[in-house]
Amino acid sequence: MSTTGWRRNPWLVVLGAGLSNMFGLGPLVLGTFGLFVIPISHESGLSRTSITLAFTAAAVGMALGTLVAGRLLDVFALRVVVIPAWVLYAAGVAAIAAAPLAHPWLVLPYFLTGLFAGGTFIPMTKAIVSWFDNRRGLALAVMAVLAALGSTVLPPLATMMIRSLGWRWAYLFLGVATLAVSLVTIVPFVRVRGEQSVRGRQARDTPARDVSLELPGLTVREALAARQFWFITVILCVAGMAVFGIQVNAVPMLTDAGMPLSQAALLLTVYGITATAGRLLGGPLLDRIPARLLVPVILLCPVGGLFLLRPTFSAAVAGMALIGLAFGVEVDLMSFLVSRYLGLRRFGTLVGAMHCVVLFSVAFGPAIVSAGRDQVGSYEGIMPWLGAALAGCALLAMFLGPYRYPAVAGFDRRAAENEPTPSPTLSKRA
Repeated sequence: MSTTGWRRNPWLVVLGAGLSNMFGLGPLVLGTFGLFVIPISHESGLSRTSITLAFTAAAVGMALGTLVAGRLLDVFALRVVVIPAWVLYAAGVAAIAAAPLAHPWLVLPYFLTGLFAGGTFIPMTKAIVSWFDNRRGLALAVMAVLAALGSTVLPPLATMMIRSLGWRWAYLFLGVATLAVSLVTIVPFVRVRGEQSVRGRQARDTPARDVSLELPGLTVREALAARQFWFITVILCVAGMAVFGIQVNAVPMLTDAGMPLSQAALLLTVYGITATAGRLLGGPLLDRIPARLLVPVILLCPVGGLFLLRPTFSAAVAGMALIGLAFGVEVDLMSFLVSRYLGLRRFGTLVGAMHCVVLFSVAFGPAIVSAGRDQVGSYEGIMPWLGAALAGCALLAMFLGPYRYPAVAGFDRRAAENEPTPSPTLSKRA
């Protein structure tokens, strides 16, 4: 196998991944869904409650899609998975425009869109972690910040399209835009470093079996036997449920306590700003501070935030800022922790399974907080339970232990300077 290579800028991989994910399911479909509910309701006569089932269908579809996509990523070359996934996802968005206004046909294209979207995110993280080791946290954070820009840009764009052309043409336009942006940003920039394949399937070794092409890491069986897999899953599920549940219920919680609606609504802006700051801050910190020390501190931030969410506006701003910072850092945790504790050998399968479980868990967070409020009679009664759950996660994080796959000194520089070229023998076999 040839060991010579060529130089490229790995940050182009981050740029391509981040810009394409601006049009991912979260910013594009889920983030703009509320804008489409009223126009669809007016045209169809369906209740808003029945229409919002489409939102749930898209989220469930993505949870299942990540499970499938993760497994495919460990068998096939990245582009064999990610390019068809983006094409099908974009087609799904456009197909919503032709959906019949009756159940289950209205819900079906949303579910399929979410299912195909499962293959649009995990491949990006796999590509990034293959290029970055010393600055892996920073690279994942930059991708997350770029992707989050979609939540700022796309709602005004969707609103303009709905007002001028109607909701069906708006979805068609967004689908076409998604296809164009994804192909322009992924095809030239996004790929796994040094990945070798034969007829689209990943090569595990050279034909002479003298050089292994297997990435370092645990098998699925070994990962399931490791405490870190279960610790990370529990931490992200419980913390995600708590933080997302608090964020969704913050406005009704504070208005119930006497804060004016105008002030309570401003807290969502505070949350968004600090979540972005958390993404930018959390990545570099993860590169410098061991997770077993940093993650407990991050998880304790929303505990303090809970007890600051009071009708006094300044205290509520401080509380929501702590919650937003924690959420921003948590966005980068899954891929980073899996790569450090479980390795890259079965990265797709492990992240896909974990992502599926976390998505389902987080989806129930707001309902659990609301149900708790109904049971005890006020949000005040549920807050200690949420704080205890987050504190328990912080304690669990302290027992993650040292990294099994720590960063290799100088890897990022060498990765940029010399990428192995495909083996001539493998190329002939392909």
